[in-house]
Amino acid sequence: MKKRTVFINAFVLSILATTVSAQNRTQFLDPKNMDLSVKPGDNFYKYANGTWLKNTPIPASETRWGSFNQLQEFNYNALYKLLTDAAGAKNPAKGSNVQKVGDFYLSGMDSAAIEKKGFDPIKADLKRIDALTDTKSVINEIIHLANNGSGMLFGIFASQDAKKSTDVVPHLGNSGLGLPDRDYYLKEDDRSKKIREEYVKHVSNMFQLIGDTESGAIAKADKIMQMETALAKATLSRVEMRDPNKRYNKLSYADLNAICPVVNWKETATSMGITGYDTLIVAQPNFYKEVNTQLTNTSIDTWKAYMKWNIVRNAAQYLSSKFVKENFNFYSTVLQGQKSPKPRWKNVLNVIDGNVGELLGQMYVDQYFKPEAKARMLSLIDNMSNTFADRIQRLDWMSDETKKQALFKLRAFTRKIGYPDKWKDYTSITITPDNYMANVRACAKWARQENLKKLGKPVDKTEWGMTPPTVNAYYRPTNNEIVFPAGILQFPFFDFGADDAINYGGIGAVIGHEMTHGFDDSGSKFDAEGNLKNWWTPQDAEQFKKRTQMVVDQYNGYTVINGTMHVNGQLTLGENLADLGGLNIAYEAFKKTPEGKSSTKTDGFTPDQRFFLSWAQVWRANITDEAQAQRILTDPHSPGEYRCNGPISNMPEFYEAFDVKEGDKLWKPEADRAKVW
Repeated sequence: MKKRTVFINAFVLSILATTVSAQNRTQFLDPKNMDLSVKPGDNFYKYANGTWLKNTPIPASETRWGSFNQLQEFNYNALYKLLTDAAGAKNPAKGSNVQKVGDFYLSGMDSAAIEKKGFDPIKADLKRIDALTDTKSVINEIIHLANNGSGMLFGIFASQDAKKSTDVVPHLGNSGLGLPDRDYYLKEDDRSKKIREEYVKHVSNMFQLIGDTESGAIAKADKIMQMETALAKATLSRVEMRDPNKRYNKLSYADLNAICPVVNWKETATSMGITGYDTLIVAQPNFYKEVNTQLTNTSIDTWKAYMKWNIVRNAAQYLSSKFVKENFNFYSTVLQGQKSPKPRWKNVLNVIDGNVGELLGQMYVDQYFKPEAKARMLSLIDNMSNTFADRIQRLDWMSDETKKQALFKLRAFTRKIGYPDKWKDYTSITITPDNYMANVRACAKWARQENLKKLGKPVDKTEWGMTPPTVNAYYRPTNNEIVFPAGILQFPFFDFGADDAINYGGIGAVIGHEMTHGFDDSGSKFDAEGNLKNWWTPQDAEQFKKRTQMVVDQYNGYTVINGTMHVNGQLTLGENLADLGGLNIAYEAFKKTPEGKSSTKTDGFTPDQRFFLSWAQVWRANITDEAQAQRILTDPHSPGEYRCNGPISNMPEFYEAFDVKEGDKLWKPEADRAKVW
């Protein structure tokens, strides 16, 4: 057993002290970060952030560096202290939060023990796969892995019924691709072809690390690429997956057996712990036609190779350094341009946050979250909600009938701030200080069991989808809720010492963003109770589609990486609508404050100018070309520059604040300015 003695790195503590000090500064807009040689009407993002962008390189261990990352860095170092304190605690009570968190951290940081084990933690899995003899045994292995929290190809899990959101029912989900998106397999541009070549090399290298010959490993990698390409062709695109109606297919076992007869679906569901149900909600039925083809026509040897690859790929970061390095070289360097790995403690921290995040979250909240922040956020949300209601009532394109439903939905929002009212109970998980992989697997199995317990019970609306330290926020349509973790309630988004222009341009716009998600191209299909149900008149739905198409067209025109890739306006539509609506709502709410009504300058800027500058500094970031390319294909968010410039180019208030005139690059004729919410 590893001795519970850990010394906090002095350098990290100095960073923590410096960062805390930085959080207390009173100058929330620093003109030294701006590039005043750029006209705000030409490129407001660069006007507001240009000098910062030029003088702030991306750290070698990052693929992107910006405001989100800087705040995340503060949280990392705060959490690091909590972890090392827990790991260094003397004789903590067995089963306590301190024991579990501390021992999990010790197990992940014990690189000598991990190195000595090599790939021993997965040898039993590989041996079991070697013993497979036929299609039935392949299906049984998929079931076995799913029951232990390690999904492969398909799995059945509990989730809300989108059309009856009070019910938790079984869903059939699919996976099975080693590349980040199906388009990586299908696109014929040079970048995609190169990545596919590197992927095959990577798969081959991993097989050699578990003892295969070079020729044997290459042959397996080629076969795996063929199988995954076939699965990719049968997978919905990310744009298609944005439509909740396309993802909702309630099928009986007989229906599924007709699509994929090689699998006995009722028997499979029972083996996965699902009983008492006659139907499954299936996101992608056509995927299972290809599963049937692969299970019928692909050799058992190829299936063994594919399954071994999935085992190795999912376990690589927890194995010895050879596996960690090979995994990093492809997934971080080739795909995202990351030059060097993050410090080990950050990777371990991320694993702990991903597995027992609410244990760590409780410690974080106790130490760093101020209760008054919750009260201030509730006040801001009230102001934003009232303003949004005013805007809905003034819409000239929506009928009174649909407005009534929209207002009902807005007033029904559940608000969650800071941390859960009820914490998850991790009592049944055993965490030890000397077996990192076993700890991860224990958590995965626990999560699987906890998920299945939800079947047949009322939806637990106290649950959170993010941990408290997360620098993010979200809207969940089936609960009609907006959620703001403690991690984002800090500068540059929110600060008690900041004026209203800063807070409304930061967290105010974030609040408005999440509210608007309830009315974006996807969220608008859910009603006030969280049900996938139409509440629009046909005429209003057509007007909405017409207005959102303007936003699609606008963002389709944006490019990255020297014009070589276009933003996908359809993929990013939901986020772009949320940015546009959120910023407009935040601005109108800000104008109701005393500062918003004044014209007194601070640091040479009017309140309106400070509002827009606060918005701009939230999105400043440098990013590697590789990471940018991946985000364009997979991320529903637009690049930071366009999240800044896109919404404001539609706002006359921005034009007035910075004297934007015809001829300026951001100027658009009034008829071309998108206005939805």
